[in-house]
Amino acid sequence: MNAYSKLTSANAFVRPLRRDIGLMLISVVVGLSASARAVAVDPAVVAAEQRRVEVVSKASEAVVAIFGSTAQGGGSGVLISKDGYALSNFHVTSSAGDFMKCGLNDGVLYDAVIVGIDPTGDVALLKLLGRDDFPHATFGDSDNVEIGDWVYAMGNPFLLATDFQPTVTYGIVSGVHRYQYPAGTFLEYTDCIQVDASINPGNSGGPLFNAVGELVGINGRGSFEKRGRVNSGAGYAISINQIKNFSDHLRSGRVVDHATLGATVSSRSDGAVIVDNILEEAEVFRRGLREGDELVSFAGRTIRSVNQFKNILGIYPKGWKLPLVYRRGDERREIFVRLRALHRESEMNPRMMGAPIPGEPRERPRRRDNPDRDDGDQEEQPQPVPDSPRESSEDTPEKYQHMLEVRSGYANAYFNKVELDRTMSGLSRLGDFRQFTGTWRLRGSGTGLGVAASEGFELTVSESGIGLEWGARLFVQPLDGSELLDEPPGTGGLLLAISHLQKMLVLGKTGFTEYFYLGSEPLDGHGARVDVIVTELEGVNSFWYFQKDSGAFVGFDTTLGENADRCEVRFGEFRTIDGRMFPVNWMIRHADDTVAVFAIQELEMLAAGTGS
Repeated sequence: MNAYSKLTSANAFVRPLRRDIGLMLISVVVGLSASARAVAVDPAVVAAEQRRVEVVSKASEAVVAIFGSTAQGGGSGVLISKDGYALSNFHVTSSAGDFMKCGLNDGVLYDAVIVGIDPTGDVALLKLLGRDDFPHATFGDSDNVEIGDWVYAMGNPFLLATDFQPTVTYGIVSGVHRYQYPAGTFLEYTDCIQVDASINPGNSGGPLFNAVGELVGINGRGSFEKRGRVNSGAGYAISINQIKNFSDHLRSGRVVDHATLGATVSSRSDGAVIVDNILEEAEVFRRGLREGDELVSFAGRTIRSVNQFKNILGIYPKGWKLPLVYRRGDERREIFVRLRALHRESEMNPRMMGAPIPGEPRERPRRRDNPDRDDGDQEEQPQPVPDSPRESSEDTPEKYQHMLEVRSGYANAYFNKVELDRTMSGLSRLGDFRQFTGTWRLRGSGTGLGVAASEGFELTVSESGIGLEWGARLFVQPLDGSELLDEPPGTGGLLLAISHLQKMLVLGKTGFTEYFYLGSEPLDGHGARVDVIVTELEGVNSFWYFQKDSGAFVGFDTTLGENADRCEVRFGEFRTIDGRMFPVNWMIRHADDTVAVFAIQELEMLAAGTGS
């Protein structure tokens, strides 16, 4: 039989077989259709699935796949602003280098540079470059997250997102307000969110979204140390509300530190949280807290356990002023206290704050606020932090290399200059004071300091010193190298503070040996958030406050020493004097007490060499 005959014979066999199979398929399809009609899918289920797909599609646009510029390290991140600022973990960026490569799901690989770091909280801020219209996430409120809420964890697990398309896992919130102690490392996860959505190595730094696609956390840690480096159903995300508190500090380009109260606490048998030790140099001691007092609430949150106290304290930067309620016997008291730094300046070296080297003994450092207690199971720790590259990599475009400036105490001092220029615009609006480097005289009336309200004052600021003549009293602070005084007594050094005000208005940064943008904080512990500039001259620090929304100059503090109560000057009305805006209503406080109120009627400012 020839080939044609064979093919014809085969076709004769196949044709009826095809017919029979086709009839069988038609029967199956008809049967399935009838079954589908009998058991219809609930439209609500279809709609919920569609909403989930839409949320993931939208959220994924802001997810960043991070790769080290030298092919070392990597992880995940999330964009939080249209101009390219993005969040990640400190342990991700520290191994990826100061310049990184970041991919988005638009298929483009962008250059990025480190901005600021929080080694204790395991957070880093970086900036993607090359656009000013980046897609970005919308912040949610992590305090509203509840156990059982649906969440999405997105990122670059095992660095699989080489096409820059993020992986998404779906799960629920397993726990809230979790505390993860710093096991062998400075990293301390406080008030974090526990989830069962799969978080694996490489997910670190990526976003945790709620069911509507709002950013509620940054994934960073998992319980898989003794189970292999795969997800075990217990992952932890840093709450976005903690990061909101630190966001402006991170924009400062500095190495950010967390806070301590200056007291240790323990639980009593009835569950009360009791102060068992307190530093006498701490502000909380000067405000009246003592051993044996019961802590009731801090920053508006009730304290029911030691872990709750550590959780609340751990979400704030050093230097913030916050309300503390305590009970002594039957008396309930509220005070406002400024928080101390958790670490010494010498400890704030990013390269010393990573996890222990594998194979070396692991110790459990105790948090200063509660050195006798540690809680929780050991968790997987990030890899050791290598010597971070401090120069632009060879493949970083030359046009971006100026955006990395190395200075002690900073992750990247370039961005501190950016924030300084923005904040200092609040002073420039007042007018140009630069020519008035000579003697200043302020005249007016006021109350306080034991002086009759009807008597006027004259305040003189010169190169040699400051004097305040008020009624029959005279207060003087020489500026000839003499001891810096609390003058008038009980003000915290008001005269010295006024000399700093003159330097700030006339000389700006050139009038001080240290001058930097710190971040933001609630004014006086309960007001709206203000931007803060810090200056230092001859060991005296001043803190300058500008409203975040308007940039208005609202006041400043000056302190004669780290453990001294500040002289706090707050401004009311400004008036135009000789074409310049100047504050004419001053309230002066010290140790939370108002010690004087000034109303200025005249301002005389002289240029250098034009008299005294």
